[in-house]
Amino acid sequence: MQEKRGFWGSRVSFIMAVVGSAVGLGNVWRFPYICYENGGGAFLIPFVVAMLTAGIPLMILEFGLGHKMGLAAPMAFAEIRKKYEWLGWFAVLVGLMVMTYYGVIMGWCFRYLAYSINLQWGANPATFFNQDFLHLSSGIGDLGGIVWYILLGLFLCWACVFFCIIKGVDSVGKVVMLTVPVPVAILVIFIIRGVTLPGAVDGLAYYLTPDFSKLLEPKVWLAAYGQVFFSLSIGFGVMIAYASFLPRDSDITNNAVISSLSDAGISFMSGFAVFSALGYLAHTTGGSVSNVLNHGPGLAFVTFPTIINNLPFWASAFGLLFFMLLLTLGIDSAFSLVEAGVAGAIDKWKTPRVIVNGIVSFAAFIIGVIYTTNAGLYWLDIIDYYFTSYGLALVGILECIVLGYVYGTRRIREHVNKTSDFKIGIWWDICIKYITPAMLIWMFIQTARELISNPYSGYPAWAQCVGGWGLLIFMIVFAIVLSLFKSRDGKEI
Repeated sequence: MQEKRGFWGSRVSFIMAVVGSAVGLGNVWRFPYICYENGGGAFLIPFVVAMLTAGIPLMILEFGLGHKMGLAAPMAFAEIRKKYEWLGWFAVLVGLMVMTYYGVIMGWCFRYLAYSINLQWGANPATFFNQDFLHLSSGIGDLGGIVWYILLGLFLCWACVFFCIIKGVDSVGKVVMLTVPVPVAILVIFIIRGVTLPGAVDGLAYYLTPDFSKLLEPKVWLAAYGQVFFSLSIGFGVMIAYASFLPRDSDITNNAVISSLSDAGISFMSGFAVFSALGYLAHTTGGSVSNVLNHGPGLAFVTFPTIINNLPFWASAFGLLFFMLLLTLGIDSAFSLVEAGVAGAIDKWKTPRVIVNGIVSFAAFIIGVIYTTNAGLYWLDIIDYYFTSYGLALVGILECIVLGYVYGTRRIREHVNKTSDFKIGIWWDICIKYITPAMLIWMFIQTARELISNPYSGYPAWAQCVGGWGLLIFMIVFAIVLSLFKSRDGKEI
């Protein structure tokens, strides 16, 4: 007996799930840094333009496709034409590949949550993180051995993901009611605490002082479009899958606008928490904000533990709150990436959810073992770069071409306007058919040119091939193979 396809319990639970997927670890350690690097407060101008011409239009596009077809990404594209099914699989495979290392970062957070109790990282968090915690090897080819407690953290992460989506949107809708408001509340606590610390004003000035001359640099606009595209979880098949569970009378446009602006707002808020804390760190060490500025894992596992060490009181409490913030931010993004793939497999083969969920989780866990080795950080870094810089951009370009020119934006626009209070017009077609693909192609070419002239992080050619282009090509081939398998007839699950 087949399970019936469920629906979101309420509009609030859907928006919470979408916001939870979009708002992740990158909102804390990527947006503030990108904003600072590209003109500070002036960066908000190209960021808003990018959100209006790419972010929101793409969100409407993916919501509209999922809602119209009532299917996750692979079979939604198959409904357009069978030969495009592979594109849906490629999108979810890119997301699942990202999740293989995302789970390891969350595993680190579980461990650091325990370390926060007695500030076990000590006086030198950088040495502790690289040597005592990761046992980092000499290079990407030196795997060394598996670090058992990181492997345990990875398993714990996948156990959480498995149970969060065990009943599909029913369980997801309940989980996000806790995991979305909690990190926002913790972020507010960090903002309040941060702006009251000595030196906070210097940090915030560093973050927000506008440099309008930057607006004349093409790379700043490129960074804005890149941040919007990567921040909203577009191109992973997540939004298509989530929208496929919406009731038929759902307001697509308003949901897309609310979700997109919520993600942007939380990103902006995180900058206040991060840079006020960095200003305090610069003040206590006698240096400048530029000397303590970091992003990525270094910000979370080196810079913030250093800040926490220097807090005058309740250091352990703020340590616990910080890593709880990362965990609650990460878990929604994590299970949404998995749900996109699980929903796609269920749509096609009608296999019981618990079996698909188990197979996907186990396979991704096994792949993730490489990140638990002594060379794990190197592999995480190179795979993250290629899949977020090239894989995601390629999905976005192909999505705009297939839906904009083959299927036609008019069909999706008419469907969206049937149930939306705010009607979208020709401007949306222009964004999807011209502006967004043009920016994505520009991004793809620019990053490829940069890679040719300067190999990423100096990794050897074989590693660039295995962890970069080779893995991306393999995912495309695998997506095509999945699309060739026969599906069971009917749309009932």
